[in-house]
Amino acid sequence: MLAVIELLAVGDLTKNGMLYYNSPMPNIKYLIRRVTRMDYKAMNAKIKDIHEKSGKSRVWIFFDMIHCGRKFGAGYMDYWLYEMYNLTDAERDTYITRGRNYDLVKRYNDPAYTDLIDNKIEFNKLFGEFLGRKWLEIRKDNKQEVLDFINSHDFLIAKADLGSCGKTVEKIDCKKEKAEDIYERLVNQERPHFFEEVIVQHPAVSAIYPYAINTVRLVTIQRDGKVHVASACCRFGNYGHSVDNFNNGGMTAPVDEKTGEITDFPIDKTKVLYEKHPMTGAVFKGFVFPMWDQVLEMCTKAAMVVPQVGFIGWDVCITPDGPVIVEGNDYPGHDLYQLPEHTHDKKGIWPKYQF
Repeated sequence: MLAVIELLAVGDLTKNGMLYYNSPMPNIKYLIRRVTRMDYKAMNAKIKDIHEKSGKSRVWIFFDMIHCGRKFGAGYMDYWLYEMYNLTDAERDTYITRGRNYDLVKRYNDPAYTDLIDNKIEFNKLFGEFLGRKWLEIRKDNKQEVLDFINSHDFLIAKADLGSCGKTVEKIDCKKEKAEDIYERLVNQERPHFFEEVIVQHPAVSAIYPYAINTVRLVTIQRDGKVHVASACCRFGNYGHSVDNFNNGGMTAPVDEKTGEITDFPIDKTKVLYEKHPMTGAVFKGFVFPMWDQVLEMCTKAAMVVPQVGFIGWDVCITPDGPVIVEGNDYPGHDLYQLPEHTHDKKGIWPKYQF
């Protein structure tokens, strides 16, 4: 058990408020939660996979995992995903890990305010100026308004107030189903739902993949009234799917947060790299997202709307009229930005988060 505790330990906030992982005292609440929820079978499977790939002994891998967990806040998934078994400690220290990501959330995001970001209805109310589209709650007391909204559109996007990975998102063909039936079906869902107008993306982005809204994830950290743009990546759909989610057949590539340029070939969850999109033949690397200055300006402004939530991942779509925010995430993922296939110099993005 001691070995597992050391593996999962994360460090304290030290040295001018920055995060370091050499502290002997772990975050106890986080530690207990991780230990009790640990999937030991999955961890052993990763150790076996690493052993077969690297030829290193399972005992060495296990204790190296412990070392990386204690020193860098890396869980076994981080260790496997980032191929830390092939990295030096100096290289490992450049990666944002699960523990480090958790501490960023804990430090910058007041849980009393995170529902304003998590709840999509509350989010739309607060961030309406950045949405670039009309939207409407579906309630028992606004039936006629909802029916009129349905009847005035060919397509609408229906979403639940809570949900992730596109699981509660549905594209509605308003001409194939009676407005009354659409309303009754959605108003009686377990979670409150709402409609949004369909986003029309910029033709340059649509030319790469036209069947989904392809988004950029831009991470901002707001501290003391100043906003720092920490990192960016992009996601594109594939296989004709209507979403760009990485867990639903989509692909991801790093983006230069200063210029908006895709700096490497995208990769999907099966670790296939794509020089060109298999459905359109469009080239990824070197593509520059249009109106990037506006993207940076918009996200910097949005980051100040709820200053109590200072660490946010913004999902942004570029439209012909400028960028719009699709949604915000107060627990930004850390894995898509620094995959081994994209870190040829074996350096992660953790230094970008130190300012």
